[in-house]
Amino acid sequence: MAGGRGLLFKGGAGRARALRRRRRPGRAGPPTMFPAGSSPAPDQEPLLEDAVRSGYSLQKPRDRWHGAYLIFFLLGIGSLLPWNFFITAKHYWRYKLQNCSDEPGPAGQAASDLRDYFESYISIASTIPSVLCLIGNFLLVNKVAASVRILSSLFVMLAVFLVITVLVKVDTSTWTTPFFTLTVGCVAVVSSASTVFSSSIFGLSSCFPMRNLQALLSGQAMGGTISAVASVIDLAAAADVTDSALAYFLTADIFIVICIVVYLLLPRLEYSRYYLSSQKESPSLVTVPPDGSVEDQAEPGGPRSSSSFLTRSAGIPPLRPILHKTALLGFCLFYVFFISIIIFPSLSSNIESVSKASGSPWSTKYFTPLTCFLLYNFADWCGRQVTAWIQVPGPKSKLLPALVLLRTIFLPLFILSNYQPRAHVRTVLFDRDIYPVLFTALLGLSNGYLGTLVMVYGPKIVPKELAEAAGVVMSFYLVLGLALGSACAVFVVHLV
Repeated sequence: MAGGRGLLFKGGAGRARALRRRRRPGRAGPPTMFPAGSSPAPDQEPLLEDAVRSGYSLQKPRDRWHGAYLIFFLLGIGSLLPWNFFITAKHYWRYKLQNCSDEPGPAGQAASDLRDYFESYISIASTIPSVLCLIGNFLLVNKVAASVRILSSLFVMLAVFLVITVLVKVDTSTWTTPFFTLTVGCVAVVSSASTVFSSSIFGLSSCFPMRNLQALLSGQAMGGTISAVASVIDLAAAADVTDSALAYFLTADIFIVICIVVYLLLPRLEYSRYYLSSQKESPSLVTVPPDGSVEDQAEPGGPRSSSSFLTRSAGIPPLRPILHKTALLGFCLFYVFFISIIIFPSLSSNIESVSKASGSPWSTKYFTPLTCFLLYNFADWCGRQVTAWIQVPGPKSKLLPALVLLRTIFLPLFILSNYQPRAHVRTVLFDRDIYPVLFTALLGLSNGYLGTLVMVYGPKIVPKELAEAAGVVMSFYLVLGLALGSACAVFVVHLV
């Protein structure tokens, strides 16, 4: 009889029948996840789990030709592409904000603050609205499909970037201040859409294996590298600033279109459908007790309300258990980007070559694009790539927050380099070009490595059913660090 029950149970009808049986009263054992209102008979629990696990693993497809990995990598590039293209086009913004003339003149002097501290202003314009959009994205994570959030944000970014592209060839010399206001407004809209896109795609990638999440984060750093390389090529190839900027922003337009296409291809992959379908089905197997803890499951056979189940229709995900689990990692992520945004690009892009008076192309034209933007983004990308092979310290290690706090030392290092213009701190301690190059490389490496470690750890230390919501929460920590760091950057550059 026992053998017959085993054979019957392994069949589809027996498995369904076992699911409908209640747990016997008084049965003691470890808590197990089952669909609402169902528990298997005690002598069938191991067979149920083994059968489901073995059947599930047989269906697990491979990522053929690394298609999903490449798609997440491209989406990672696109998620930070707008921000990188805005901050890297430093020569174009300086040209536009000084009345389109190499000699500023009286009107240009009045707008000198806008020109000299432009990076600080767009940092604030990009991060403050992003915090609000990120909160809204968390509230909508279970109400609006990820595909709707992702595609709508991509189309908004494309529309605004087309406006920026058209304005390249418009003469704004007679309305410099309104042009600045319009540009800042475009930055705010694009960054808001980019935040919704980034947090949504990050939450989506949390449902996939860790290598796909790492691909997304590596792609973000590669987006900065691509924008920096494009800027250098345009500067070298185009004699006119506007021609260079036109080709530059057209590159961004084309890449946003590519992101739309590859995202539409993602659900067509068998590998993607497997993980997306498992993410949709698994929430119905998890309950959240009244105290909000995801670690202690409800008593077997006890009363369960339908509102306690984490289904897609449950509305807002439970925030308390996510915050409890990710508190330390969230602080680390916040502080990594808090320090980075204060320095890059507000401080680092205004560090000039000590031999600028020589008039050489290196010291006047290429020093900032190469030593600030290209070097930082390439170092950031390298740091993120290293996490694919090395993942130390761990998520609970005390060394992790110690390394994050140690990055504070970068602030005085950059301030005491050849930052210009400087009104209060007259001392230039590091008076050779090699110093900012070294500091920028270390800043980028540490940002990429530590930031990626924390971002990857966050969704993996919560139950799988909360991974997408945890990904959005981790994005909130990141954007909050960028927002407060941007505000502090304005004060720092004015105090130097």
